Amino acid sequence: MSAQRPAAIAEPAVPPVHPVDEKLPALKMATSGLQHVAAMYAGVVAPPLIVGAAIGLTATELTFLTGACLFTAGLATFLQTLGIWKIGARLPFVNGVTFAGVAPMTAIVASTEDRSDALPVIFGAVIVAGLLGFLAAPVFCKAVRFFPPVVTGTVITLIGVSLLPVAFGWAQGPNPAGDDYGSATNLTLAGVTLLLVLLLRRFTRGFVKQIAVLLGLVAGTLVAIPFGVTDFGPVAAADVVGFPTPFHFGAPQFQLAAILSMCVVMVVSMTESTADMLALGEIVDRPADEKTIAAGLRADTLGSALSPVFNGFMCSAFAQNIGLVAMTRIRSRYVVATGGAFLVLMGLCPMAASLIAVVPRPVLGGAGVVLFGSVAASGIQTLVRAGLEKDNNVLIVAVSLAVGIIPITAPGFYHAFPETARIVLDSGISTGCVAAVLLNLVFNHLGRTVDAQDVTHPMEAGEEITGATRAPATP
Repeated sequence: MSAQRPAAIAEPAVPPVHPVDEKLPALKMATSGLQHVAAMYAGVVAPPLIVGAAIGLTATELTFLTGACLFTAGLATFLQTLGIWKIGARLPFVNGVTFAGVAPMTAIVASTEDRSDALPVIFGAVIVAGLLGFLAAPVFCKAVRFFPPVVTGTVITLIGVSLLPVAFGWAQGPNPAGDDYGSATNLTLAGVTLLLVLLLRRFTRGFVKQIAVLLGLVAGTLVAIPFGVTDFGPVAAADVVGFPTPFHFGAPQFQLAAILSMCVVMVVSMTESTADMLALGEIVDRPADEKTIAAGLRADTLGSALSPVFNGFMCSAFAQNIGLVAMTRIRSRYVVATGGAFLVLMGLCPMAASLIAVVPRPVLGGAGVVLFGSVAASGIQTLVRAGLEKDNNVLIVAVSLAVGIIPITAPGFYHAFPETARIVLDSGISTGCVAAVLLNLVFNHLGRTVDAQDVTHPMEAGEEITGATRAPATP
């Protein structure tokens, strides 16, 4: 008889790594990270371009501000993806400058007598709003029920609609007082750029399709060279290596009206980030609970509070990158962290940041129509899920959008109000957000006089017809 072999000792099973925590091969990590940067690059550089132009910064100063925003976007992305302590959702989120702050920041610029003080005032307001948001994160995550899709969709739509006039202004030229402002040449360049972006989106796929806006900017700039509107001076004057010196534009200043305005923006940003976390959690099969949302909001708000130290603006999650995750099914947060590393490197290379200053304003305007219109479209997509068949929700959206577009359609509407109040009132995003939240509370939380589910028209309560014919009206 042969001796029996001893039974093999079973090794403990190694738990599988969730796709969110998976570390991919270096090449795939790098290329996928670059793809995320390409998808959000134009969105990061647009706010400093808008605010810098409103202030009247020189090309060199604009290059510095753009590089600083890239650098701080990378730092904020690190906080969100890698996380420390209870900070960071540890999901594949790309963070960058939020569009929601652009309109209030330009309003602050317009109300500042000395334009050299505009950035310090903005930076001081963002620091305070960021710190208050960080403290409020554990409470805010419990108030998610007060920010349903009907509110978030309205706010995101207003962000895009509020920024579209900026793209139209860019399309006309850099100087409203110039002889060529709104010329056929400028509008043609904007139209050609828009057409190129649309063709790339329609007839390409994969990585090329994702960077259609970036490729459109490059192609539009090349087309503009023969017209003499492309200036390569900023690139030649930029250093290869540089560092965003802390408080380069001056020590932060703290003005109450500006702080209140940016606090409203922080609420908008936290609302949008919460919605993004809920959506991304479903996409990557790791649903975001209150703990995850609170950690993600801490990353957003802390990143925003630190950003002005290095001359950056308020940071928030970028929704377009969520779409990229859904399309590619690459769910690793380390891929997005790699993208954050590229953003930091770009911020440390002024020459790379200066490339955007070469792009003529009409070319930026053509691409901006797609970029800002896409933000509005994202809001509409959210509103589709908001249950607009209900009378209450239709009224909430209708009134909030109307309030939000007042500063766009009637810029002098609030001219009789104090200048400090106009900083908030002249921001359609801020007033629209406040209106949406308050109306949602009144109609959907504090009681209803009519059952919204039985209402089929926004203005007529009507009766439910159950098959019986109505009796003719008595004269």
